[in-house]
Amino acid sequence: MPDFEVHFEEFLHLAGLTHDKALIAWGGFYFRRGDSPYGEWRIVDDQELAAVASVPRTESIGAGSEPFGSATVEVEVGGRVVARAHTDEHNHAWLTGLEPDTEYRYRVLVDGRPWGDGELHDWSVEQRTLVRAGGRYDSRFRTLPATDAADPVTFAVLGDYGVGIVDGRLDGARQLLIARALERAVDRHGVRLVLTTGDNIYLGHEDTAGTGNEDDDWYSSFHQPYRYVLNRVPFFPTVGNHDAGDSESSDDRDQLIDNLFLEHRFRPGVEAGSASLGPGLFYRFQVGAHLEFVCIDTSIATGMDVEHYFDDPAHRRWVEESLGRDGPLWQVPFCHHPPFCAGPEHTNTTGMVERLVPLFENAGVRLVLSGHEHNFQYAVVDDVHYVVSGASGKLRTEPPRDFEQAHTRAWAPAGHFLLGRADERGIVLHALADIDEDGTPVPIEPVDPAGRPADARIEIGSVGGR
Repeated sequence: MPDFEVHFEEFLHLAGLTHDKALIAWGGFYFRRGDSPYGEWRIVDDQELAAVASVPRTESIGAGSEPFGSATVEVEVGGRVVARAHTDEHNHAWLTGLEPDTEYRYRVLVDGRPWGDGELHDWSVEQRTLVRAGGRYDSRFRTLPATDAADPVTFAVLGDYGVGIVDGRLDGARQLLIARALERAVDRHGVRLVLTTGDNIYLGHEDTAGTGNEDDDWYSSFHQPYRYVLNRVPFFPTVGNHDAGDSESSDDRDQLIDNLFLEHRFRPGVEAGSASLGPGLFYRFQVGAHLEFVCIDTSIATGMDVEHYFDDPAHRRWVEESLGRDGPLWQVPFCHHPPFCAGPEHTNTTGMVERLVPLFENAGVRLVLSGHEHNFQYAVVDDVHYVVSGASGKLRTEPPRDFEQAHTRAWAPAGHFLLGRADERGIVLHALADIDEDGTPVPIEPVDPAGRPADARIEIGSVGGR
């Protein structure tokens, strides 16, 4: 064992959720006291785990992490255990046989000891170290509604958020502010799930070459900022250029697969037709009777004979079949790159405009969500509403230039997330800078291309039957 002080911080993760099952995971991060430029404690790099862990270890969190012990997961309702799973081989387990739209509590026992119990240590941006600040897990979740239940669904959208909060940068402070607002939205507005529009992880703060391919990179960017959401609400990601090898020295897809349990969640859907994987991330899932989300991988298909992953014949066929089938009233594609974008850094994605937009229009899609540009943008093209939401961490304040070609109706240089609600009458989206402690939403302040005030609320009704 090391001759310096080591702290292990335990985490819980509701890694997957449907109307009748939940994927519950556990793990954590090692810290050592001493030689950190960021404070009293510093996170232990994956390459150093052998020096601090009591047993050989290469990972400390995620689907591939070595087991921490003999584990039992119990799910209860009304004080009665209704589902139980045991594993000696993994740090995750599926709990099955659950009822739709039902709130459950859960606990994880590792070698008989409750995991993540009691007051926790969280990262203080101000003090740049771990502190006790009263944080405790509220380990409960609510299963998604059944696919025949005509209930309204509230969801959130985060884009380009993976900048990290440890090193005190302005982008990290913005990410933390929005993360805390998201937590309040879960508490006050009943958010059932979080969609991401990509760039879930940027470069690690110690690695200027650009990477997010180790667990320790994910502490600052994902697990700590959203800690008290991740144990209660599932995240459904799409892949951004910083998650892939488009813009960095390493392709972080393997780590995305590992930390977000993508194979465990979506591989079974390949045979069923609800997913198309490897290489590329394409899946769809229904929430209630009226709403279905469709994840489309728009990243560059490096090493393949096509431009984007959606151009691959198998993926292309899956997208066509998914959008062409009779489905729920609201079918909402979400992706990283925007088909229509006014800038200032990025413009329209030509391949999407040419090859995906016609599919959206033919399928009667009314809403497409994306990120990539680090601001808020809203456009309408042929009755399809396109929302760019790429400023949940990073922010680009320069004004866009290409309003006309992007068909822009509103934009804002503001950190934000989206709060959405869908029912049989329509979808309403709010672009929010914050949510007050009492639950009151704080909207951003968009303007139209002429600089006149615009609405941060987007209301979408059906056209032509869908």
